[in-house]
Amino acid sequence: MTGRPADELRHQYEVEQELGDRLRTASRAERLRLYRSVYDERIARVPTHPLAVRARDSTAREAAAAHRLRLIHRFLGPETDFLEIGPGDGSLARAAAGQVRTVYAVDVSLALVAEGHWPQNLEWLLTDGVSIPLPSQSVDFAFSDQVLEHLHPDDAREQTRDVYRTLRPGGFYLCITPNRLSGPWDVSRAFDETATGLHLKEYTLRELVALFQLAGFERIRAFVSYRGRRLSPPVDPRIFLVLERVIAILPCAPRRRIGRALDAVRIVGTRLTRGDEPTARATAS
Repeated sequence: MTGRPADELRHQYEVEQELGDRLRTASRAERLRLYRSVYDERIARVPTHPLAVRARDSTAREAAAAHRLRLIHRFLGPETDFLEIGPGDGSLARAAAGQVRTVYAVDVSLALVAEGHWPQNLEWLLTDGVSIPLPSQSVDFAFSDQVLEHLHPDDAREQTRDVYRTLRPGGFYLCITPNRLSGPWDVSRAFDETATGLHLKEYTLRELVALFQLAGFERIRAFVSYRGRRLSPPVDPRIFLVLERVIAILPCAPRRRIGRALDAVRIVGTRLTRGDEPTARATAS
């Protein structure tokens, strides 16, 4: 967000506040109709949005896809059915298609997707913003990056449960979302101390782990990565939760600065059971 003209940034802020408030105050039924129109409207009203700019720049798209592909490649293989939630311009989905059996790219809008030739094993699926339109136990690996924070908290819980439902036993879900302690991370960062734009809820690691537990994930791990490179093995997330608890008591400025370390922590859940219903109690071990 730095380096952009002040009037451009202010315009995006005002648009995203307006659109975000529509979702915050809507009922669940209304939200299921709104998610698609809200994100189509954002691109139409803010053509200089960084995601729209990147979608028009093939070099930037390829660089972003390379970092994420480096991060997830160990979860991929020739027999993998891969689900990406919120694929945006589709750069990662395209790159991953050469390494897996099937890519399911699920999004509320295709506004960022350019026309052209796409791999035959890549299937685009539109969603209401919450549900995953795939059969139960049909994918091996699910991935979302900068998606969960855009959902109403009630919808985030529902979507995480639906991701669990679509995974086969032994399947993984890697979810990347900005940490609230170093935020806000939407456009309101330049104006407010908490997210007031289209980030409807930013999560702490503790909240994200709890969300995975409620969804039914029987094993939850955390690891550290930077620019797609894994810097630590998967470990019990409670190690990072202790650090997060200390950072949370700091005043805003140092909390934001030191909390940046938490944004390198990735949470991955594993489904172990065959039943579709979440287990009664999940653990982080």
